[in-house]
Amino acid sequence: MKLHYTNTNNKNKPYIPSHTPTNTSRVLSECDVQTSFYDNDPDMKSVKENFDRQTSQRFEEYEERLMKNRKKCKEHCDKDIQKIILKDKMEKSLAEKVEIGCLKCGCGLGGVAAGVGIIGAVAVKEWTKAALLAAEKEALVEGTAEATKAGFDFGIQYIITEIKNQLKIYSIASSPLDKVITAETLNNPKQLIESLNIQYTDLCVTNGYKLEESLCSMAGEDHLQAISFIDRHINNIVGYAKQSADAHTSKITSETILKLTETKNAAVESTSVTCNTAIIASVVAILIIVLVMVITYLILRYRRKKKMKKKQQYTKLLKE
Repeated sequence: MKLHYTNTNNKNKPYIPSHTPTNTSRVLSECDVQTSFYDNDPDMKSVKENFDRQTSQRFEEYEERLMKNRKKCKEHCDKDIQKIILKDKMEKSLAEKVEIGCLKCGCGLGGVAAGVGIIGAVAVKEWTKAALLAAEKEALVEGTAEATKAGFDFGIQYIITEIKNQLKIYSIASSPLDKVITAETLNNPKQLIESLNIQYTDLCVTNGYKLEESLCSMAGEDHLQAISFIDRHINNIVGYAKQSADAHTSKITSETILKLTETKNAAVESTSVTCNTAIIASVVAILIIVLVMVITYLILRYRRKKKMKKKQQYTKLLKE
């Protein structure tokens, strides 16, 4: 039943009350809402059927388009997800390789730094000991050689000076004394004695005795006495020269060895300090590289995790 409001304003009454106001009232009325004026109308029935058919068809087409769009969207989302997953795997693999490489490199260099710091210091210390021993040996050999040479020079100069002072001889066979007298003379003066005997014979015997010649006047006219004179004086001079040379050699040897030892030890110590400085610098440089590698590893790891978290959230949203 259908309810209606009906205005009941009756103006067609036979009389009009003089003082009675006109009231307008609304009441509900019931009617049959199931019944329609067009239920039995063929045209309206055809229109309704046509409307229902078109509406149903449009709803079906809409559902098909909706399903098709959903399918396309799902396929597109799946492709995007696969691309994201593949790209993520590649980036993850590359990032992991870089991280592992940085970590391995840092660990390896850390071990190298420790090895260089420990083994290098020990090696330099042992090398310093060996170098100091070698320097002492070299200083001993070089010092002895220099002192021996200085002793021979001192002895030769002593012989030359004494021959000039005692025998007044300034040359032998027209050669200066420093050309005739050598280091061999200190050990074997016979050659010098023979040379002076020959010179005495030439000056004092062959061409006649010459008193103005110093060798003739000092050795005498008798040939045998002259030979004995030359032999005795030369042996005495060479003997004193040898003693003086030995004393001078001993004195020079200790001084020279000490000086050379100090010089060589200073060179070894300087080299040792340089090596230690180089080792320390190398260790510091390696440690800095290790620190950079570790920091790089931590940064890459943090960025990768942050990026992975964002991608997981994005993938989750796409799946939803």
